[in-house]
Amino acid sequence: MIRLGLTGGIGMGKSASTDCLRNLGFPVSDSDVIAREIVAPGQPALDEIRGAFGGGFLASDGSLDRSRLAALVFKDSSARQQLEAILHPRIRAVWQRALVEAARSGSFMGAAVIPLLYETHAEAEFDAVVCVACSASSQLARLQHRGWSDDEARCRIAAQWPVEEKMKRARFVIWTEPPARETVLQWRHVLATLGITPS
Repeated sequence: MIRLGLTGGIGMGKSASTDCLRNLGFPVSDSDVIAREIVAPGQPALDEIRGAFGGGFLASDGSLDRSRLAALVFKDSSARQQLEAILHPRIRAVWQRALVEAARSGSFMGAAVIPLLYETHAEAEFDAVVCVACSASSQLARLQHRGWSDDEARCRIAAQWPVEEKMKRARFVIWTEPPARETVLQWRHVLATLGITPS
């Protein structure tokens, strides 16, 4: 089975690419989804976050106040590193298990979406890496559409490697400026290059 890593800048179209691959019949694990699941009430990661940052970052129902914690960690690099030390090993363990399960199921390819793939030195886990990218202006417009201020968007963007560096390192680049149908065609080309036929 081919193990495919998918990365790219925030707001650059990773979710659309995830949907595309799933629609083509391939299993995909998403680090952002995993990150939300492992901090659910009762999970060890949430207890560790409470111990590290205090109960003030929990909502009234005991869940993680993600927006409040994000406001801290995207402006304080030491706090972000502390949070990442709690989350990243757990996230990696989940997508590693998902890739093993995909291989056992007989899939021709298993993919993992990892925004911080290069930042966490995960590239060695994959046979090929695809970077999803768009222009800086489109990225900012998409983040503003999510309701983020310019300052919030810039803090999030600054917390990741420049997408240009990710594009240089990746084997393939999916450019998400064109219409959605073009993204599908680009993915079909990538898969064909890898010798993979969608189900």
